[in-house]
Amino acid sequence: MTIPRAGVPAPKYQRLAADLRRRIESGEWQGGAQLPVETELEHHYGVARNTVRLAVDVLVNEGRLIRLQGKGTYLKHQPLLDHRVYGPSPGPGADDCLAGPTAVYADEAVAAGRRLGCDFEMLVVRARADVAELLGMAPGEAVVVRRQLRLTDREPYSIEESHYRAGLAAGTPLMEPEPVPGGDETVLAAIGRAESSAVDHLVARMPGPEETAWFEVGPGVPLMVQTRVTHDDRGPVRVVETRYAADRCRLLYGLGPVPAAAGTRATAGASA
Repeated sequence: MTIPRAGVPAPKYQRLAADLRRRIESGEWQGGAQLPVETELEHHYGVARNTVRLAVDVLVNEGRLIRLQGKGTYLKHQPLLDHRVYGPSPGPGADDCLAGPTAVYADEAVAAGRRLGCDFEMLVVRARADVAELLGMAPGEAVVVRRQLRLTDREPYSIEESHYRAGLAAGTPLMEPEPVPGGDETVLAAIGRAESSAVDHLVARMPGPEETAWFEVGPGVPLMVQTRVTHDDRGPVRVVETRYAADRCRLLYGLGPVPAAAGTRATAGASA
């Protein structure tokens, strides 16, 4: 078999990677299956071994394949985990509610047959310029950051950071270096700052060195960064920035009273 030629000339290894990608996406190989060995791919495509290795490198960097030392190259076996960005509607005719994120993640992990783990940190830092603007603060003012490092089946999944004005958090359990039972939402409700609305900003970018190391992603895998600004009738309450590795998560947004399970499924493969 020869490698299909694209309209614009491209290096042979890139054309080989494109055909391997097509075969993966078509379902020819299922998640967790071993990729044919290099010699088989050499003979099948009529190319040199170095071309095969470069093509496979491309797909490893994209997070579609993983190499296991001494065992071979396999399709990424862990399916994408769907995360519903807003909680289910609390009743007929009601808007999507701002459900406690921890409860949502836990329910989704159980439904997918995965184990959810979390490491927690609390920090007091100077506000980044973008966070300060969203909270209506001056850049450099103090904010309390409550950080959750989530894992599913011990695989790094997301980094969530909730940013609060230091004055809002002072004297509350938000200053404690541990998770709040029932979630931060219970504290906000108790101090009269229950969140009633939110705006999400969603972007994709490449990870920095520390993010690459923590997420254990290949150099071609981007992060999805969701920044949520919540409000009550007095103004902004908090900024929640959550980063996800794009090869293991899909974010779902619903309009109207969407049933909690609608559209959710664990999707094999590494493309959203």
